[in-house]
Amino acid sequence: MTEAAHPPDSSEAIARDITIAIAEQRLPPGAKLREEALARVYRVSRTKIRAALVMLAKDKLIDLIPDKGAFVSKPTVEETRNIFFVRRTLEAAMVREFVARATAADYATLEAHLREERRAIEENNPQVRSTLLSDFHILLANIVGNDVLTDILVKLAGRSSLITMLYQSTRDAICSTEEHCAFIAAAKAGKVEEAVELMLHHLHHVEEALEFDTPSDPKRDLAKELLL
Repeated sequence: MTEAAHPPDSSEAIARDITIAIAEQRLPPGAKLREEALARVYRVSRTKIRAALVMLAKDKLIDLIPDKGAFVSKPTVEETRNIFFVRRTLEAAMVREFVARATAADYATLEAHLREERRAIEENNPQVRSTLLSDFHILLANIVGNDVLTDILVKLAGRSSLITMLYQSTRDAICSTEEHCAFIAAAKAGKVEEAVELMLHHLHHVEEALEFDTPSDPKRDLAKELLL
């Protein structure tokens, strides 16, 4: 959390601050977010806190459960396996269409995106890097031009982004962007089956490298503050 003397005071800023706390494991998966405690910590009204929680729920970072409250989302290992199984099935077919349709301008867009991925990794920003690594796949779907596929992948990728933000190490994030680069090189050369294999390998690698047992962050613990 931001220094106590100057806590965020808008709903948007509070939502960003809580997002950072989640990304840094200072608010662990499953933690309950009590409105009155958040209002005390941020020194704002519960109305602003509710608005921030709605923003976080929209981004799938928290779950709002009727009559129980708000909780930091806690993706399970089983859910993760199911998500990546469906993604491998869909994206193998998507890659073939992508290679057939992609233009020079499309590749230029993707290469610019890869530069953004590398920058986010260098800046050690887990939220931004996870979003960018996930958005790479959505860009491929947009290029293919199948609205149904894109809609499905957006939902899956959004959930995957949360999972990688919570459980992917910086080392494995670097591997992900390198695998994106290798995929683009194969696709640009028209090597369809190689591109498919690289995508399948990439998704399998991301899944297998996730670290569901993560150590607590030594920084200020927002979860403890909410209990004071």
